[in-house]
Amino acid sequence: MTTTTVEGAGGWLDRSHTIAERGFSRWMVPPAALCIHLCIGQAYAFSVFNLPMSKLIGITESAPDDWKLTGLGWIFSIAILFLGIAAAFGGGWLDRVGPRKAMVAAACCFGGGFIISALGVYLHQLWIIYLGYGVLGGIGLGLGYISPVKTLITWFPDRPGMATGMAIMGFGGGAFIASPLSVYLMNLFSTPEHIGVAETFIVLGIVYFIFMMIGAIIVRVPPEGWRPAGWTPPATQAAMVTSGNVHLDDALKTPQFWLLWGVLCLNVTAGIGVLGQASAMSQEMFPGRITAAAAAGFVGLLSIFNMLGRFFWASASDYIGRKMTYAVFFVLGVLLYAAVPWTGKSGNVFLFVLFYGIILSMYGGGFSTVPAYLRDVFGVRYVGAIHGRLLTAWSVAGVLGPVLVNYIRQYQIDSGVAKADAYTVTMYIMAGLLVVGFLLNLMMRPVAERFHMKPEAATV
Repeated sequence: MTTTTVEGAGGWLDRSHTIAERGFSRWMVPPAALCIHLCIGQAYAFSVFNLPMSKLIGITESAPDDWKLTGLGWIFSIAILFLGIAAAFGGGWLDRVGPRKAMVAAACCFGGGFIISALGVYLHQLWIIYLGYGVLGGIGLGLGYISPVKTLITWFPDRPGMATGMAIMGFGGGAFIASPLSVYLMNLFSTPEHIGVAETFIVLGIVYFIFMMIGAIIVRVPPEGWRPAGWTPPATQAAMVTSGNVHLDDALKTPQFWLLWGVLCLNVTAGIGVLGQASAMSQEMFPGRITAAAAAGFVGLLSIFNMLGRFFWASASDYIGRKMTYAVFFVLGVLLYAAVPWTGKSGNVFLFVLFYGIILSMYGGGFSTVPAYLRDVFGVRYVGAIHGRLLTAWSVAGVLGPVLVNYIRQYQIDSGVAKADAYTVTMYIMAGLLVVGFLLNLMMRPVAERFHMKPEAATV
């Protein structure tokens, strides 16, 4: 390979080579973002591999040397942990190199994580899967998650909520593709003496790498000073929308960053705890009425609400404002969580499903609305890097939510409480957390002028 070829490949990845040419449609950017988010959204469906991987030796049932579900559960937890770490520390790098290089890195890490995990399955070494999907794949999740955010906001200054909602909706919907595809591939590669997990990992790694690379090829950044045709910035900004920019390092020194960190953490804690136990909760609160198959359908329905809520609430925030949108999340969330125990005691399955559907829509909406909230508060220049740092709240909530739901439930049952009533205290605690979130959101104010960058230093 010649030096010219190497330089050409490297140049293609450079930010300067992603600047859109005249006539490029900004509506090509959301599909590029979806190519990334629909792929990394597979993380929500990883649990479909847990049971098959607990029977790799025994085939029909777990053998003594098979992996335990408790150990397999750490794969997802490690991946979410490294998602937060990669998003936090990769945001500044993303701002320097642009979205294409970050998307390619995400594709290599996420696809490569599957290939390494396939080796771990083949050798029956769980630590290799922790390293593959957990660490490397988790880094791919983090870089892929944040890579299109700033680009979308700069292409859609008139509708930043809608733009990020379209992309982040893909993360919520990726499991709809991944779950049936994974089951189909495992059935295709399985034999009476073998479960086809390793082969499925290889296929998924290759397929996801290809589709994520398509997104990297399509993505473009707007030329400096570009604006949508016919759009001019409003003469007077809303109270919470800044016309300046705050540097990443200075953003972390503001109370607004930590207030939003708490807002996101509490909203996600409440939602993710329910999402992880939705199947068991529905069956235990309505014993004999909701079967395992119906519970699986309930989980699928919640995923639809999660996905659609990401687009609906983020788009709505363009009209009612981000602070008001989060206020709705918290007020409505408190009412719904407090009402859930009543639906169980009264046996009202319809309201139980409806209430949780709305709750999960707001869980998804919290993710998709926060990038535009950050843009309003801190400006566009470092919004990608600031968003990455804020996602550490997701890592904390990913541990806190399931722990609250699982351990409080178990404590209740050990204390003699019936399973149908074991979630009552948890729901009231979740409602209490949302009250705290409401107060934190209420305290949000514009960032003090002293944190704003000088105009010449804030060029996007």
